[in-house]
Amino acid sequence: MNEPQAESNRPAVSPEHEPLTRRRFWQVGAAAALTAGAATLLPGHAAGAATARPTGRPSSTPSITPSSTSSSGTTSQDYFDQAAALAGDNPVLTDLVTALTSGFTPPHPDAPDPTMIFDDVAVLSVGWVSATAILTSGGIILIDSLTSPADAQNTIVPGLQALGADPSTIKYIVVTHAHPDHYAGAQYLADTYGARVMMSPTDWTTLATSSGSNIPTRDLDITDGQQLTLGTTTVTLHYTPGHTPGTVSPIFPVHWQGSAHTAMLWGGTNPPTATTDKQTYLSSAISFASTMSQAGVDVELNNHPFSDYGLERIAELSSTSNPFVVGTSGTQLFMQVIEDMLNGRILQDQESSTTSTVTTAAFTTSAAGSAAATRKGGCGC
Repeated sequence: MNEPQAESNRPAVSPEHEPLTRRRFWQVGAAAALTAGAATLLPGHAAGAATARPTGRPSSTPSITPSSTSSSGTTSQDYFDQAAALAGDNPVLTDLVTALTSGFTPPHPDAPDPTMIFDDVAVLSVGWVSATAILTSGGIILIDSLTSPADAQNTIVPGLQALGADPSTIKYIVVTHAHPDHYAGAQYLADTYGARVMMSPTDWTTLATSSGSNIPTRDLDITDGQQLTLGTTTVTLHYTPGHTPGTVSPIFPVHWQGSAHTAMLWGGTNPPTATTDKQTYLSSAISFASTMSQAGVDVELNNHPFSDYGLERIAELSSTSNPFVVGTSGTQLFMQVIEDMLNGRILQDQESSTTSTVTTAAFTTSAAGSAAATRKGGCGC
């Protein structure tokens, strides 16, 4: 479907709220973490030095096979160690490392109060997953819609009202990917307020064959690089497949006490099961990092706050600084950790496959030997 255009005749949002307390976590020194020694990103926490990359580390999307990795000597643990070194003891990055580790089980913390994390951005959360509302002069663009119609009705709607925003001015719901914790509240908001629901065509197609509940009626398709304009705000929507085949990650302007910044929201964090899908995820991360650099992105956001110390940063907001403003180098460091972890997960898959093949071959050889020994009257031991 064609790209939606701004509708100037729709009512504007006029949020009325007092400045909420904020305390800075990430500091401007983040750049050094990518180039030289340790850099302080949070008070009392340092990102590790950017150590030498593992031998044979690919500089772009890898096409790694067991034979090529064995010749280079690189292991999955080399990549995981690199990610840990970059993270240091910074909780934003250590949360990310943990969230990308195989076998990770997401926590379900208590929900925070609805919060304006920027002058024009609100977070409405049930604790383990969040919706992000961009308040524009022409209405609200909502990124994701939580886990159910009840969440939309009982968290998003009263949350916006508590912050002085009118939920009836939600014009677009951008669903980052086709998982129910992101789309399941969308149809309620569409039915109640006439909001348009947007998703990548790939994920719309995925939902068309799903037997899940609360699936929104297919509405607007997102195109790669699409610019969604509402009022004076333009959100650019980028395809970042991997978490799902049609995951989308937005880049958009935000303001903090009158100062302009550029935010990104990584649309899907947990790596997929198949190795080829992990390679797609890695390619998306590398490409999106380049796009972020060109756009001057200096704000990092996530729809799962356990992936980036999000709830803690909300709790530590102060009137003088904003912990989500991490600097352009800080956002690149975030994506570098993702790249390292995905490289490690891909190699981990291949190492596991190689071990399984060797074990199977050994078992087959042993079984053949046992059969031969039995034929000779032996025990096969």
